[in-house]
Amino acid sequence: FFRATILGSYVRTFGCDMTEAAEEDISQYSSLSSLFRRALKPGVRPVCPTALITSPADGTVMEAAAVSCGTLHQIKGVTYSIQQFLGPNVWSKKSKGGMAPVTADCCYQKACLSDPVANDLYQVVVYLAPGDYHRFHSPAEWSVSFRRHFPGELLSVNPSLASWIQNLFVLNERVAYVGQWRHGFISMTAVGATNVGSVKVYFDEQLRTNNRTWSRYVYHDKHFSGKASEVCFEKGAAFGEFNLGSTIVLLFEAPKGSVLNVRPGQKLRVGEAIVSAKSFADCTSGEHEEVKQGKGVER
Repeated sequence: FFRATILGSYVRTFGCDMTEAAEEDISQYSSLSSLFRRALKPGVRPVCPTALITSPADGTVMEAAAVSCGTLHQIKGVTYSIQQFLGPNVWSKKSKGGMAPVTADCCYQKACLSDPVANDLYQVVVYLAPGDYHRFHSPAEWSVSFRRHFPGELLSVNPSLASWIQNLFVLNERVAYVGQWRHGFISMTAVGATNVGSVKVYFDEQLRTNNRTWSRYVYHDKHFSGKASEVCFEKGAAFGEFNLGSTIVLLFEAPKGSVLNVRPGQKLRVGEAIVSAKSFADCTSGEHEEVKQGKGVER
């Protein structure tokens, strides 16, 4: 009785839409954690067929823009270093087995790009509020070759706090997945939130977050390199889940002048367009892709 009362109060307070949930009856959830991580009914998050990059999560856009000189924005006017956020570049083909930290962030950004002459690096930051759907999905068709886990703080990532805490996303626990898509570099980073560093990624069973035995600010790497071990994802495929509110930071390489279909303050849902095919000079007008669902598969 008390559990159902607490869960019901939470649903009402944060506006959770339980009509979308695979299990609508809140009495069937064993805890708040299971409610956060609720599955949705099939088809309630259709993936835009004409988009090349789609939203990986339900939430609010905190930043959406091209990256300038290796400086990322957690919210307008508050910045942090891409090099501090991702750590040493050991995934780039140019690194020849591992590249030591570069002093200049602009050099680091350039080293990440497969074609720094024709392409730029873009960022989209999505904040998941407590009432949002807490699973996240693949933003594109891409292959994951590398994971880096940063144990750290579990400070609130609420936009009202992110606006005045410098380097918040660098301080917090986070898990970055790096790989390649049709235009080069792409990474998706799950950032922990207040007292909740628990991030589960479906294909990465070795990942353990919110573990007190980890030393803070000492990162842990895992490679999924080579055709035998890289993990390939379809656009919209299930990727992982959070406990409570959190943030997804999406970085991707794309042709210079690409137009993002989102803006700060905008509400997004999984599968909605972030970059459409027609915004790329090398994509034909009206290009369509088959919408596919499911988890990432190893090849």
